[in-house]
Amino acid sequence: MARKSFRSFKHFADNVRMGNEAILATGLFKRFGDVVALDGIDLAVPRGTVFGLLGPNGAGKTTAVRVLTTLLRPDAGVARVLGRDVLAEPEAVRASIGLAGQYAAVDENLTGRENLRLVGRLAHLSRPLVRARADELLERFNLTEAGDRTVRTYSGGMRRRLDLAASLVHRPPVLFLDEPTTGLDPRSRMDLWGVIEDLVSDGTTVLLTTQYLEEADRLAERIAVVDRGHVIAEGTPAELKAALGTTVLELTMAGEGSALQAAQALHLLGVKPPTVEGSVVMVTVDEGPRLLLEALRILDAEELIPAGATLREPSLDDVFLTLTGEHATPAPDASLRGAA
Repeated sequence: MARKSFRSFKHFADNVRMGNEAILATGLFKRFGDVVALDGIDLAVPRGTVFGLLGPNGAGKTTAVRVLTTLLRPDAGVARVLGRDVLAEPEAVRASIGLAGQYAAVDENLTGRENLRLVGRLAHLSRPLVRARADELLERFNLTEAGDRTVRTYSGGMRRRLDLAASLVHRPPVLFLDEPTTGLDPRSRMDLWGVIEDLVSDGTTVLLTTQYLEEADRLAERIAVVDRGHVIAEGTPAELKAALGTTVLELTMAGEGSALQAAQALHLLGVKPPTVEGSVVMVTVDEGPRLLLEALRILDAEELIPAGATLREPSLDDVFLTLTGEHATPAPDASLRGAA
């Protein structure tokens, strides 16, 4: 599939020129053996915003986070957090950031309160401040009642909230969240979204990697779509969706067989071949209302009667599919296995 690029280089250059970025990366390159995980990535994340990194498995999202948080050395390129170079000043960078990943990095043999106090002591906070901060975070994340239970008794959502709380003990101005809601139930995911929004309203800068389109659409002010180590598109969610310049025609058929027949009959109607998911045929079109009528005429001639037909504006999933050739799927990034 030919790749479109909606990248806003003017936005990147404006942020660099204005010095408004909390996170700045230029030309990041990283190779694992024969696999190129990062291939010249540029990022500029304004202060006090949520910036989303969106991409399929193995795109390089987690590798980028690991470089920006000093956990991995790039082979080439420059990365700075709050003006500090991640290679030249790693300790200063680590002191100014928090990191919460896909899997809760807490000690299940300690209580929630003990985990938070341990993090505070490792950050060289005073004992009175550590105790106060642990109590404050347990309350903020609705973990007060569970604070003196061992983490092994926590649910997955509780562990994820405690992991995020641990990343905030030292009040970092920049927070990296790598797939923070993977595996959470919808209620826990929405609770965590609310916490992230509160943090940003208080001035925290958040870089978020995710494969949940709804999550990126709700939280991120700007999104960079990453694929095969490249940033292939960047903009606000609205800009990315508007850049497609199309609408999506969805036709619900009686079953998967008739959906496949309908897709074949409509293969020349849209700006690209139709896609089929179960009994639903999706056609990306330039002129929605006119081509909806044309689609119905074509299907009628083939004696295929849809059970429903709708027109909708493009979603982030449509952007993702157009740019990368696949749907976003909420699964772990391959770079966790050292290859992306």
